[in-house]
Amino acid sequence: MSSSDLEKNALDVSEKDVAVGYAEPAAAHDVSLYGRIQTFANSYAMEARGVERVPEDERTDTSLLRPGFFFFSINMVVTCLSTGALGPQVGLQFWDSLCVIVFFTALGTLPVAWFSLFGPKLGFRQMLLGRYWFGFYGAKIFTFLNLISCVGWSAISTIVGAQMLHTVAADHNVPPWAGVLMITIMAFVLTLFGYRVVHTYEKYSWLPTLIIMFVIIARLKMSGAFTTGTLATGTIEAGSVLTFGSVIFGGAAGWTTFATDYVVYQPKNTNLYKLFAVVFFSIYVPIVFVELIGLSCFMGTFTSERFAQGYNDNSMGGLLYAILVQDSLHGFGSFCLVILALSTVGGTCPNNYSFGLSIQALAGIFNKIPRIIWAIISSGLFIAVSIPAYYSFEEYMEDFMGIMGYWVTSYISIATIEHLLIRRGFGGYNFDDYNDPSKLPPGYSTLFAFLVGVGAMVVGMSQTWWTGPLATLAKGDIGFEITLGFSALAYVLARPLEYKYFGR
Repeated sequence: MSSSDLEKNALDVSEKDVAVGYAEPAAAHDVSLYGRIQTFANSYAMEARGVERVPEDERTDTSLLRPGFFFFSINMVVTCLSTGALGPQVGLQFWDSLCVIVFFTALGTLPVAWFSLFGPKLGFRQMLLGRYWFGFYGAKIFTFLNLISCVGWSAISTIVGAQMLHTVAADHNVPPWAGVLMITIMAFVLTLFGYRVVHTYEKYSWLPTLIIMFVIIARLKMSGAFTTGTLATGTIEAGSVLTFGSVIFGGAAGWTTFATDYVVYQPKNTNLYKLFAVVFFSIYVPIVFVELIGLSCFMGTFTSERFAQGYNDNSMGGLLYAILVQDSLHGFGSFCLVILALSTVGGTCPNNYSFGLSIQALAGIFNKIPRIIWAIISSGLFIAVSIPAYYSFEEYMEDFMGIMGYWVTSYISIATIEHLLIRRGFGGYNFDDYNDPSKLPPGYSTLFAFLVGVGAMVVGMSQTWWTGPLATLAKGDIGFEITLGFSALAYVLARPLEYKYFGR
């Protein structure tokens, strides 16, 4: 076969492959652009595998420490400091904010641990697995939303790191965009090498961050600025709890749509109880720990004018600068801030990695573009969103994390009901069906349940740009709670009828 024939065969994906969203990888000696990129990836030990199912003979990662360290590390980041600091900003004090963090983080972590079990059992990435629950076309709704989530989460992580770099380098006139660019490039390079390198990086990156967290605790204690405030009661207090709870839930539950991506190389016979426990606690513990530190730091702004000024000038980066550098540790404090800033790379890598997988699951034509190219494109999007969002960070973070909680609850409720009610467990999945729309759910009940959930979200949400009538009555955000309930109810009513009529 001539080289021109090879190139033609590599680029001409059949209509059936495009329709079902899958195209075969390039041949070993492919001279097309696709083949050359894949060859380049292989030569530098980059992960060339795309969104396709991982076969059982390749699932050889038997260590549960790997996913444990991974999830622990991506949540042992300064982003959670900023999340914890939002409690007092919506009207809560220390003790009620603490209760919200402890309870709603557990609520948001449960679905992540639950969906992680599907990785070793089925071998599918999270977005491809969604085709069994939502149908081939219905899954595109959640895949598209997941792409937006990847960009949004990376922007949050990148901005927090950039705030700290900007604060430390303020005397050198380093602009915020420079910090955004530095963190994004570092995450991009790590992401290129895929699953194993990302896991290896996350295995160790949490340790310096944890040490610095204890340094922050010590310096905050020595400053004498910490205060618990006064515990309030009443309708307004309850509304603030709901609003802050929505943010905390969204922060933890946001990992749901990435869950299997990082355990998919675990063997099929993995102990699911142990995996569930490992994933749950490796997410729950660091989030609660770091968010409580962020909450405690912000409480210091009520008694220290220097802390308050630092936060007003440069958000969490300025507050930590006041705690660790000014009248404190000076040069060593600046070093700690730089290390904390770079820790956000760990929180950005998974979003970059999952973006490439999600875009390939969205449409068959995107499989003709190697995952390496998608890593470049996603990094560009992260930069484009991060720089303008930098200047209104608290508002951006609160709105984004709240909205995450809304749509993820629809995802959780529909997928869980389909798995338990229709699939009746892991035995109800035919591995060959994910490429065949005629053997997957039609998706009408998914669309119906999702739209019902959107309607519930609109009337129950409380954001800076919209407050629904039920949120007004509740004096707080109840969007994710009623979205979960109404999506589940709509799907339970519609899906059995759809299954009876279509037989799938």
